[in-house]
Amino acid sequence: MLGILSFAGFTILVAVIAYYATKGTNEKSSDGYFLGGRSLTAGVIAGSLLLTNLSTEQIVGLNGSAYADGILVMAWETLAAIAMVITAVFLLPKYLKGGISTIPTYLERRFDTTTKAMTSGLFLSGYAIVLLPIVLYSGSLGISGMFNLPELLGISEWESVWLCVWSIGLIGSVYAIFGGLKAVAVSDSINAIGLLIGGLLIPVFGLMAIGDEGSITSGLAKLTSEYPEKLNAIGGEDSSIPFATIFTGMMLVQLFYWGTNQQIIQRALGAKNLAEGQKGLTLAAFIKILGPIIVVLPGIIAYHKWGGEVLSNNDIAYPRLVAEVLPKPMVGFFAAVMFGAILSSFNSALNSCVTLFGIDIYKQFINKTAEESRVVSVGKKFGIVLAIFSMFVAPFLYYASDGLFGYLQTVNGAYSVPILTVIVVGFLSKRVPALAAKVGIVFAFVFYVTYIILAKGFEMDLPHFLHFQFMAFVLTIIIMLIIGKLKPRETDYVQEYTREVDVTPWKFVKPVGLVICIVVISTYVIFS
Repeated sequence: MLGILSFAGFTILVAVIAYYATKGTNEKSSDGYFLGGRSLTAGVIAGSLLLTNLSTEQIVGLNGSAYADGILVMAWETLAAIAMVITAVFLLPKYLKGGISTIPTYLERRFDTTTKAMTSGLFLSGYAIVLLPIVLYSGSLGISGMFNLPELLGISEWESVWLCVWSIGLIGSVYAIFGGLKAVAVSDSINAIGLLIGGLLIPVFGLMAIGDEGSITSGLAKLTSEYPEKLNAIGGEDSSIPFATIFTGMMLVQLFYWGTNQQIIQRALGAKNLAEGQKGLTLAAFIKILGPIIVVLPGIIAYHKWGGEVLSNNDIAYPRLVAEVLPKPMVGFFAAVMFGAILSSFNSALNSCVTLFGIDIYKQFINKTAEESRVVSVGKKFGIVLAIFSMFVAPFLYYASDGLFGYLQTVNGAYSVPILTVIVVGFLSKRVPALAAKVGIVFAFVFYVTYIILAKGFEMDLPHFLHFQFMAFVLTIIIMLIIGKLKPRETDYVQEYTREVDVTPWKFVKPVGLVICIVVISTYVIFS
């Protein structure tokens, strides 16, 4: 009961703070609703980026992977820091100079409206079919397990999943649909503090539990001496992340996620100026380097604690560790913070869907003369429909296979690879035409979906999915460049600069970015 009261109190507190923080923002304008009035500061951007990314599928899933494979799964966290530096130094300046609200808007200016529609469609389908339902479902499992709701309420697991899915969905919808980006970002920042504190406490108490006389240093010494193979960051070919994939598809995944994914980059697009956006991204990158302490180390501690016991599902390692090592009065607080993280991932994705539909679909193709207040209103209605759809779909993932999460990570490449490829070619070329973009999107999508069908449907022995994403990326670039040579644009593309925000860069962005990259590389040297 104490845990439920803590959860309710913390959630209400965050909602009240977010409400008062957004009272002065004009939510009837596109910039006000979709980009928080372009007023977000570095701290808010960093907190929102981290909370949007970090949720139950990362905390529970990566620790489960660490239980099986060890520290090598830290690649999903540490390499993100390099991608965030690249975004801060190279991509964000271009985005803000163009005054864009969505990534497809840039592609419309660089290529044409059809390219914009195709990428918006890929984003929306990926979010609606994959991201939103899985966030709701994985969140429901986490909350149900931490509170042990089936036993507490006398209901079945199936009923508990429905209850949690709709609770998360309804509360998240209120933030995302009726509060706009600023409400989402403010609530994210508050939850980020709680998640960092709670997340760091788990490995601390875990090390104390395995150390002699509750010693943290003794616990670390036991991990390094008894299970050195779990602390090797270089994965073999039979591991979940072979080392070679770091130089192929892994960096593509990171660049797409942190540099072109509407759900993520929208936070930086809402910066009050370029310097604040760059500070926010680099601050988040520094914190991201510490991510393995929260999402990897507990899994290794769990492996040591139970002696490599074969679990029915590796994903239960983290919740089981939390229940065993965290003092009982603190379990309720951590469950409340986890709920905030789950909520963040859902409402952030939903807000991005509302933005994409309102600006890129409704305003562009349905009602070109619509006033901004009308665009926002229609976007909100679309968000309500999408939220309800996701809440109905999510519980049925209960009957999916045990490999659901790994499969969904693979499937995400179907929309990430096409979008990233056309953006990269658009940035690095001036004469590649719109025809090349459309052909590239279709080719990359069909090529990668064919891989999924053969590898998953027919269980063929094919290269790792990250290698295959890199193959799709390279082949698509080659095709687009060939088309650019055969049928180039008549004139060079020149990006038009707007005066939406101050685009003076932060003078320390490159030195700080270099330090971040050195730290990431050093981490691999230490753990190899």
